Amino acid sequence: MPYYEKAIKKMLPKTYLRKHVAQEMYVALTHFQSLVPMLDRYVYNDGTTKNLMSLTGTIPVMFEDKTYNIPVCLWIEESYPQTAPICYVRPTCEMMVLTSKYISSNGEVMLPYLEEWNNGDCDLLSLLQVMVVMFGDFPPVCMQTNSESEQAPCWLQFNRQAEVLSNTDGSTDEVHLQIAREDGLPFQQDNETNC
Repeated sequence: MPYYEKAIKKMLPKTYLRKHVAQEMYVALTHFQSLVPMLDRYVYNDGTTKNLMSLTGTIPVMFEDKTYNIPVCLWIEESYPQTAPICYVRPTCEMMVLTSKYISSNGEVMLPYLEEWNNGDCDLLSLLQVMVVMFGDFPPVCMQTNSESEQAPCWLQFNRQAEVLSNTDGSTDEVHLQIAREDGLPFQQDNETNC
């Protein structure tokens, strides 16, 4: 087991199937090197929060013969691989979500692959590959025009997204862990996405 896979396994809480999840994350990261494994706070629709593993960053998508880096976040619950990851597109301040039958107004990804998730037949790498193909046919985000960009709030909060907790003194604590790549270099996140 390479060092990087070991580092992911150490990062995973003991409530996960650590060996399996670490191996799947490692395989996904070898194919999608702009993604970063993170332990972060996830907020469910009912307001409860939980520290969950995620893959966050960009995936390259071909649209009209050009490659665009689409920002995504795949939340991996403790019940993985029995349950599908919770996936979102995470637009930057300059972007807007394009709702479709596969993307909700808050950026949640609703692909048939996720809805028909079958433990043993489905995995993170295949999910990311399906997202690349589907987003090439149905782009999930686009750049806002200048007037939209000026009016749009940069805090674009979603119900199921990492939360920054405010302390009584106004400072914030952020639950946020990430690890270095196997080659020791920092992860690069390229948020230049157009449509």
